[in-house]
Amino acid sequence: MDNETHQFEDFLLQVPPQGQAFAIATHARLTGEGYKCKIENKANGFLVSYGQPKTRRVILNFLARKKGLYTRIYGDHCGAYADFLRALPGDMEKEIAGASNCKRLLDPADCNSRCPMGYDFAVGENAYKKCRYSCFQFLVTPESIPVIEAFIEKERGARRGA
Repeated sequence: MDNETHQFEDFLLQVPPQGQAFAIATHARLTGEGYKCKIENKANGFLVSYGQPKTRRVILNFLARKKGLYTRIYGDHCGAYADFLRALPGDMEKEIAGASNCKRLLDPADCNSRCPMGYDFAVGENAYKKCRYSCFQFLVTPESIPVIEAFIEKERGARRGA
């Protein structure tokens, strides 16, 4: 068993049962398509990142936390699927609303110039300017899994077309 497989199994031990199949399937799909997996054991839990082939731009993180498994999707092309975002379920919109605002979008002088810009988008009738590091971070639940899977596919498709 290689080190990455062993680390992923250690990560799965921290994932609630309701999210394990989703984590396994997502890991298999992304690594099977050449995404580079990086697993880190942080002080507050595991962080699993998936970088695109060639560019290594991260598309997704799994975060194992006390409350459960979270996904953080890097929606760099969220403008390409604005209709999808506008139709997100209310509980997911609440998670977005609670995320940090992007300082660079609100006042470029208020943030490090090397910080990647956040996202400017709408969900329902609400407009948001959110930080890319907390914006699309969702708790994995049986109800959120199909939406998260669709979100990942929207971003993957947009990145392939870019």
